[in-house]
Amino acid sequence: MTYSNRARAFASLHQPGNPVVLYNIWDTGSAKAVAGAGAKALATGSFPVAAAQGFPDGEQIPLEFVLGNAERIVAATDLPVTIDFEGGYASEPEQLTVNVTRLAHTGAVGLNFEDQVVGTADLYGIIEQARRVTAVRAAHADMFVNARTDLFLKEKDASKHGTLLSEALERGAAYAEAGANGFFVPGLSDPDLIARVCEASALPVNTMMRGITLETARQAGVARCSYGPIPHAKLMQVLAEQFQALE
Repeated sequence: MTYSNRARAFASLHQPGNPVVLYNIWDTGSAKAVAGAGAKALATGSFPVAAAQGFPDGEQIPLEFVLGNAERIVAATDLPVTIDFEGGYASEPEQLTVNVTRLAHTGAVGLNFEDQVVGTADLYGIIEQARRVTAVRAAHADMFVNARTDLFLKEKDASKHGTLLSEALERGAAYAEAGANGFFVPGLSDPDLIARVCEASALPVNTMMRGITLETARQAGVARCSYGPIPHAKLMQVLAEQFQALE
């Protein structure tokens, strides 16, 4: 299957109310395990990829490792693979296009691209982030660009998330116009707010599966469900518990 065919196949999995489930992986071993369990697509999470190599999250793991890891995962499976590419390892649009082009060359057919200024408490302004999304899109016409807003992650008080909805939707609309294929709203767990995002978004909506169930996501109209760092964290906990249980 050609790159374009794999990318289109991946895009077709994003169906509101019948979401593609991405149980996030971090290396070829975890990729093969999830693929063997029946996954339709594979997605890395930036935290588990970094943690598995002893790095903090937030683009602290070298870009060369991220690209090499992506290439190894793609080579290990026939499934479409999308990579959590954080902020693209660059602030300027020109370098973003270069970095995402290199990612496309690994065979990965998609990426997450966030609007936080990595390593800070800030977000890029809407206009500036839209330019960045345009730069990511310029790297490859068929790559699935999952534009992420960190608005809800930054606000730890979930009772205030409703006040952020208008800006989130404004960001989603701007990112769609700039060439994004999906809209990721991690940190948002209120079913009613998720449903409002799904109803208003021109793009298929991706949620982080923390505090909500798959059935809730389906009913809200979500098109993509991601588990982020949860699979890695659970497995590390089991590993520690099994060691502690040794006699």
